[in-house]
Amino acid sequence: MCMSKFTCLFLFALLGVLNSAQAELGHRLLPALGVSAATDYESVVASDGSGLPLGSGSVIVGKEIYGTQCAACHGLDGRMRGNALAGGEGTLASTNALKTVGSYWPYATTLFDYIQRAMPYGNEKSLSDDQVFAVTAYVLHMNGLLAADARLTAATLVEIRMPNRQGFRPAP
Repeated sequence: MCMSKFTCLFLFALLGVLNSAQAELGHRLLPALGVSAATDYESVVASDGSGLPLGSGSVIVGKEIYGTQCAACHGLDGRMRGNALAGGEGTLASTNALKTVGSYWPYATTLFDYIQRAMPYGNEKSLSDDQVFAVTAYVLHMNGLLAADARLTAATLVEIRMPNRQGFRPAP
């Protein structure tokens, strides 16, 4: 059994960076760990976009939500030291690597999944699907991956190519 829901949540979020076959394996393993994926974690969004809900959100609306729900922990520009979401481009090979959404994460779908299930801190799962799409759009915009007038949907989210996509290799 998992030590805590946080531990299980972390393990489940980690599955988001794996391919959909590995995510399916996670669905089979969780009950063995004493976690019901159907009730504790309604859905996992895999790297291929399976598990994404219907809905949409714009960068403009995402900026408003981010300002009230996220900026206190991540900074208005997403670059708060120790909790940065943006920046870090070109630093991964250095001794002072800054691992952010834009510099490190391999899939944009993982960002949606993490926000949907774990944010905002202390009030997790309080955002609607449309609000999660909007905040995801804004964070991707802060990283130069979406235009300021963009609208994000399940179809457009899976099309985003993250800069470090090739920085990860499948497990043997």
